[in-house]
Amino acid sequence: MMHLLHIDSSIRGDWSVSRRLTARAVAAWRAAHPDGTLTYRDLGAEPLPHLDAEGGLARMTPPDQHTPAQRESWELSERLVDEVKQADVVLLGLPLYNYGAPSSVKSWVDHLIVPGLAYDPTTQEGLLGGREFVVLATRGGGYGEGTPRNGWDHAEPWLPHGLSMTGMEPRFISAELTLAPSVPAMAELIPLHEASLAAAEKEIDNLWLPASAQS
Repeated sequence: MMHLLHIDSSIRGDWSVSRRLTARAVAAWRAAHPDGTLTYRDLGAEPLPHLDAEGGLARMTPPDQHTPAQRESWELSERLVDEVKQADVVLLGLPLYNYGAPSSVKSWVDHLIVPGLAYDPTTQEGLLGGREFVVLATRGGGYGEGTPRNGWDHAEPWLPHGLSMTGMEPRFISAELTLAPSVPAMAELIPLHEASLAAAEKEIDNLWLPASAQS
């Protein structure tokens, strides 16, 4: 039985384009896997604690020497790593905040980078590879080649590096200019936004279709 781990990170609720896209992807996945199961984590509504001086050093301390705070942090990482290990597909909504990933996503990544759980500390081999990892990235502006802010998107380039030790390899589907419909100064960019969104939706709809059925 196939299992999907669905993770949202936007704080914008019903205004969120990334949430709409992940919901669309979940519907497509369920249509392709009607007997599949799902785990949902909402980092936007319930962010994970960031690594701190009290618990964060658990990853560098032998478990039998853990303080209570370190033990709690370690056990949370164990649960998060297990969520990934149980999944055949990991689906992450990744909005762009201040030119980077939401801090909640950074915290999720930090909690996954655990020796013995996510990678072999001796060989450095990642232990979370071999599963599909789909990232639906949304950006309020335009950051492509030739734009004034080309290269300012630090979320999409960072994530593969941040998770590289785990063996997870993200596939990105992106929609840009998502603020165009709500920001008057961007009104002339609405057609470009609509084209970007439509292309992302089409790619999502084809994710789990057999090749013969893809449009």
